[in-house]
Amino acid sequence: MAIAPASSTSQSPGALVSPLLLAAAGGASLLLRQLFDADTGTFTYLLADGGTGAGVLIDPVFEQHNRDLALIRELGIGLVASLDTHAHADHVTGSWLMHQATGCAIGLAAAARAENVTRPLAHGDRIRFGSRELEVRATPGHTDGCLSFVLDDRSAAFTGDALLVRGCGRCDFQQGDARTLYHSITGQLLSLPDACLLYPGHDYVGRTLSSVAEEKAFNARLGGGANERDFVIFMETMKLPHPGRLAEALPANMRCGKPRERQAGAAAAPPSWAPVQRSYAGLPELRPAWVAEHRQTLTLLDVRTAEEFYGPDGHVPGSQLIPLPELEARIGEIPLGRPVVVLCHSGSRSALGTQHLQKAGLSQVANLHGGLRAWEAEGFPIERATPSPA
Repeated sequence: MAIAPASSTSQSPGALVSPLLLAAAGGASLLLRQLFDADTGTFTYLLADGGTGAGVLIDPVFEQHNRDLALIRELGIGLVASLDTHAHADHVTGSWLMHQATGCAIGLAAAARAENVTRPLAHGDRIRFGSRELEVRATPGHTDGCLSFVLDDRSAAFTGDALLVRGCGRCDFQQGDARTLYHSITGQLLSLPDACLLYPGHDYVGRTLSSVAEEKAFNARLGGGANERDFVIFMETMKLPHPGRLAEALPANMRCGKPRERQAGAAAAPPSWAPVQRSYAGLPELRPAWVAEHRQTLTLLDVRTAEEFYGPDGHVPGSQLIPLPELEARIGEIPLGRPVVVLCHSGSRSALGTQHLQKAGLSQVANLHGGLRAWEAEGFPIERATPSPA
């Protein structure tokens, strides 16, 4: 079964094929980003076809939704699917939130029997994104519903918790079985080309990837000539505590991360005062159109120099000038009781100004996305000094 975009809503707002995506791909046909959640040691993977901008997300984390969505939007990726390698026991998936935000499909093994799955997956399915594909391989043993995703040219595989760097997923709960996992790893993953890169679902000591050749040689549980008996005794002898978030994570993941009704309204909710979006760098930002519509209720703080403010570039009518080097000393001049939108030429200096104001305790503050350049490009008013007569 080939999986294509569920609907046109899977495209990121305003994105067809972004020059940023093409530049980030460096002319190659695939963009790959490895993202990390430090609290749970979880890796999330974003893949996109450099030619079309279509992409997939693998193993998103609920608490990192805003980060992931910001990167998808900044790179202009049209998300086809949010995929989970299995129903996790140590963190809550962000797939439902991503589906709500982008319209992408939610992909999970049919064997997991979870709610809200829009694309149930089975061994042999293919997930298409643009001109690229992922092959679905069933790799049970950690759980019944564990999947691994193999890139079309077999240069990379995303192994979830089945095979980790120098280790593997545990087999002592959630339908785990050591013999099944041994045959999944050796038959579906270590049978790939030796040069195939392996991207794990977790790591806790800073290892980011491995290869088939490395794991065959050095994996402590099944490498270096170890056989099935060695592996099974090793796994059955391990004594590990259950994951700390098991009681929370597993029920939530059987809903694909959808919050319960009492939580749904608060999930990833933007600030109430404005439609603030966080950039991939974590900066709160507002778009020029919203700021222009509401500017009478805002303080527009320009942090450029006086020469720029009164010079040929002009300024937004009614904006307040406090140059960035003077901002910390002059914060007391900013009117109280109104949200603050910080701006400069391009959004760079104002980003630092926004951070200064946040550190000073201002909660209703955001950067003007794209700065004065974007403001003027969208046709909003600029006030310029009238040249003196000759």
